Amino acid sequence: MSIIEITPVDGLRSFLAFCKVPRVIYRGMTGFAPSLDAERWTLYAKPLNPHFKLVDQQAWIARRDGKLAGRITAQVYKDGMVPREASRAQFGSLDAIEDEEVVAKLTATAEAWLKTRGETLVHGPFSPSINGEMGMLVEGFDATPMFLTPWHPSYLPALLERQGYRKARDVVSYRYDIGPVDREAESKIMARPEWRERLKIRTLDLKSLKAESKIIVDIFNDAWSQNWGFVPFTLEEFMSIADSLKYIMPPEGGFMIELDGEAQAFGVFLPNLHEITADLDGKLFPFGLPRLISRMRNHVYKSGRIVLFGIRRDLQKKAIGGVVLLAFIEECRRRSRNVSFEHAEFGWILENNMGMRKPIEMSGGKTDKIHRVYEKAL
Repeated sequence: MSIIEITPVDGLRSFLAFCKVPRVIYRGMTGFAPSLDAERWTLYAKPLNPHFKLVDQQAWIARRDGKLAGRITAQVYKDGMVPREASRAQFGSLDAIEDEEVVAKLTATAEAWLKTRGETLVHGPFSPSINGEMGMLVEGFDATPMFLTPWHPSYLPALLERQGYRKARDVVSYRYDIGPVDREAESKIMARPEWRERLKIRTLDLKSLKAESKIIVDIFNDAWSQNWGFVPFTLEEFMSIADSLKYIMPPEGGFMIELDGEAQAFGVFLPNLHEITADLDGKLFPFGLPRLISRMRNHVYKSGRIVLFGIRRDLQKKAIGGVVLLAFIEECRRRSRNVSFEHAEFGWILENNMGMRKPIEMSGGKTDKIHRVYEKAL
């Protein structure tokens, strides 16, 4: 009979083990690409990620017969931070081998921790927040692995649901295949006389990163404030990732759309780093770092992802908002001339956000992945 142990993450050794759990237990599975351990350290280390100032959080590791078998986190937002229409209590980073007892013990441990804090409803997974990596993959297991997008094996949703978890919301990611038609497309919106002077699109100024970040955070929080589960993105949180993103973002990977001189929308596009890191098995030392540096200089990327996008809320239900969104899509097509991408991913979009979904589908986007946020009454 197997011995299953659930232990808290309470020191450096257990923290390092927690970060590498997915690459250890999912190694070799179709559709999985391991993240770099160093990148996961910056995501989960409390001194490095300002998100952890907003929550009380605990993480655990599961071992079966002494070997890594899974992990989970639980967190509660502090007073003053309440996700829109969702619980303050959340679980996240649930990964496990195909063993129902492992999943049962992990979730029971997280639930018990939340109950001692008076919580009665839990949502998740949020890893570590809705502004990070959200949901459990329920469709698209064999799709192209994408940087900063969580992957889970097909057995895991069923094991979680056996513990009493039910769907709260689905979020959709779209795949858009880039072809000659896109690279040759004319910018029809910007060519119209009535918009030529009013609409301006500029590349983000990375030399003035803090000033640009303030605008991005302001637009992002305004744009998504009415969405289920919304928690404001703090400037400190954004700045903690912006300094690293600027080193991997293509020269034209970020842009701002201005209407009548005021910033109204933005987009940030990143190459799919899994293309150059997947075979490193998460490790940079001793040989991974030189390979990574060489590849970052020479690799021709085939795919990428829009990691951030926002359009101010007061435009979203107006005709002029549709114009701004179409200008955004046209600008993506125009900028595709300068990159090698064969396809792009857009996500995560709430299943009921038809204002975003319809333009993407009308432009040729196809559902590629679906991630599910679960809930359970405690």
